[in-house]
This record gives sequence, C-alpha cells and structure tokens, in this order.
Amino acid sequence: MGELRGTHVPVLLERCLELLAPALDRGGRTVHVDATLGLAGHAEAVLERHPHTVLIGLDRDTEALAHARVRLARFADRIHLEHAVYDELPEVLERLGYPGIDGVLFDLGVSSLQLDAPDRGFAYAQDAPLDMRMDQTRGVTAEEVVNTYPHPDLARVLRVYGEEKFAGRIASAIIRERERGRITSSARLAELVRESIPAPARRTGGHPAKRTFQALRIEVNRELAVLETALPAALDTLDVGGRMVVLSYHSLEDRLTKQAFADRVRSKGPVELPVELPGSGPTFRLLSRGAELPGEAEVAANPRAASVRLRAAERLDPTTGQRGTDRERSRRRVRAMHQPGTGSTAGSTVDPAAPPGDGRETDEEGEGT
Repeated sequence: MGELRGTHVPVLLERCLELLAPALDRGGRTVHVDATLGLAGHAEAVLERHPHTVLIGLDRDTEALAHARVRLARFADRIHLEHAVYDELPEVLERLGYPGIDGVLFDLGVSSLQLDAPDRGFAYAQDAPLDMRMDQTRGVTAEEVVNTYPHPDLARVLRVYGEEKFAGRIASAIIRERERGRITSSARLAELVRESIPAPARRTGGHPAKRTFQALRIEVNRELAVLETALPAALDTLDVGGRMVVLSYHSLEDRLTKQAFADRVRSKGPVELPVELPGSGPTFRLLSRGAELPGEAEVAANPRAASVRLRAAERLDPTTGQRGTDRERSRRRVRAMHQPGTGSTAGSTVDPAAPPGDGRETDEEGEGT
C-alpha cells in the first residue's frame, strides 16, 4: 500500500467521545461500531480512550479500509474491519457473533480520502474521471449517470439530492453536451454547471457545481436509501444504555436522522391515557435538544466541519422506562389537555406556524442542553 492519500481531522472528536463514554465505560468488555470507518480517526480515539472496547469498523471503500488497518494495527486484538455498507450491520454482527452493541457512530458523507484523491472524481475543483463510487469494486459511476439518464431523471436527482433550484437548466446543458460527445471529465461537468447557472446566483453559495456533485455522489452510492434502512437497524442493535451518534453534513441526511430518532423517543400509546401502556413507551432518549452545531474553534481547525450537524440518542430500559418515564407521563397529560375538544392550547411551547423540520417542534430535553 502506498502513502496515505488525503488529510484527515476527525470532526467533533471530543464531543463524540464525550457522548459515547457512558456507554463504553460500563465495566468489562464493550462493543463499539464505527459504521463509516474512513481513515479511522474517530475509531483510533475510541480505542485509545477505552481499553476494554472492541471495535467493529465498516466501510465500503477498500482503499480506506487498507489505510485504517495500518493505522489501527496496534489494536489488532480488539478490531474487526469489514468491507460492508452500513445497512449491512445486522448481518456483520451476526457473522461475528455479537448479539448487541454498546456504541455506534455514523460520520456521513464523503471522506477526506475520497475528496483529496484526484482520481476518485468527487471534487469539482480537480479534473478527474467521473467515478464517485465509494466502493470502486461495484456499482454505476457518475459518468454513467450523466451520460445515460433521461432529462426528467437527471433533473430529479439534481433537484432532490442536491436541492439545486436550477436543476432543469443544468440537466438540459448536460443533455446538449453529451449529444456532441460523452462527458467523462469532472472539470468539464463543473464548467457546464457553472455556465448553466445565472451569473447573479453564481456569486453566492460557494462553488456553482457543489450541489450537482453532491447530488450525483448520493445517487451513485444510494446514500439516502441506504441510510434510511441503516439507522433503524443500528438502533435495534443497541443494548440498554447503548448510544448512537450521527454526524450529518446536509439537510437530507439530518432529516432522516431526526426522523429515525423521533420514532423511538415518542410514546406509541393513546395520548389520552395518563399512564403508559406496557410496551408503548419511548425506547430511546435524545442526548441533545435538536442538532448540535460546530463551534468557531472547530471550524477554524477543520473547515470541513462547517456544515456538520450532530444528533445522539441513548437506548432506554423497556421494562422501567429508565430516564424518561416520569417526564413522558407529564407530557402525555399536557398533550391530552390540548387534544381537540379538551380545551385551549394556550401555553403550548410548540409554534404552530413553524415549518416542519426546523427543530422547534422538538419536545425532548437532552443532557447537552
């Protein structure tokens, strides 16, 4: 293996370690999953801080796994590094013989290795073949997407995954260009995007091709479809007191994370009852109110942390509702009072005019508040 390609500064490292510590420092052996191992910065820190913790590291990128194996060589008796996508976690745990885990970290998006290696095609600022596959052993490339998708599908990918308001114009430019010849260069694609966006819009929001490259990367790697399956599956593998930390880098990832957590921290029982029915109470509690953002010092030290959003949750004891039952009962009484026909909603802390997804509707307190 050659020299390490890319520079890696783990994002929000100390905060991640702080949140995971209560789950990994419980006496005896504990098991932590790094679902997006990458260059193993977070994993290395976990192994150093927790000498009785076994690490299971997953990554679909074989080059990243090779570098991580060298970096973590001194912990060889406590690691399992697996070539797998994070939605394959249940199968990996079954094969390794671990019925449950204590901690899990998702550091989503593209890794430093993938961004900094020019030949991978992820970066719009460097000319390279249009690949963008995190796992270069399988799957379609960005070149195939750009040169074969019909206009409606291409525009949909850019609009939905890149939140690109000029998706139609960019798709039209791509169709015209590929009629003259196959698009194979990341630099040429970036130039097409820049030319498709009106000049006033190009002056704000960073590089004009940023959203298009994000959208293509998500499509090529099926990132959101995989994440939507992986988050609930990972939550199911956590033992009582186990903790999950998720680092998201755009609103689509963060929205899926928020929804996955919300489904577990709310009661499933009838709201009008003053007590929880057995098995209907929350199974997780949030460890912070809403998404945590990086501080100025973090962004200054690591500019790639600028867009990160952190969310974390802890599994509760289903038989006792530990760390949440009394508070949830109080909330149930308040919510029941505010049901239609039961009286005024004066005093509610939820803003009815707030759009969904802005974080103001969160009603769970966390230890990070």
